[in-house]
Amino acid sequence: MFDTIIGTIKKLTEAGIALIALAVVVQVIFGTGATGVPFIGGDVIGTITGIVASLGSHGLVGLASVAVIYALFTRQ
Repeated sequence: MFDTIIGTIKKLTEAGIALIALAVVVQVIFGTGATGVPFIGGDVIGTITGIVASLGSHGLVGLASVAVIYALFTRQ
């Protein structure tokens, strides 16, 4: 049962990452604002840039955070 729950969480995470990638591509193609795509509902690229800038401004702690997140996503 626990393996089923973990498998479901992994699949949902993969689907979420695929949706984020799709939102980035759509935003690059169509832009943001009133002329952009209405169902995205925000500035996806701006949000990702803000997260990266926030982690980068924290020096070693930000680097360690990125390493932990990377390890969680690449763990089999």
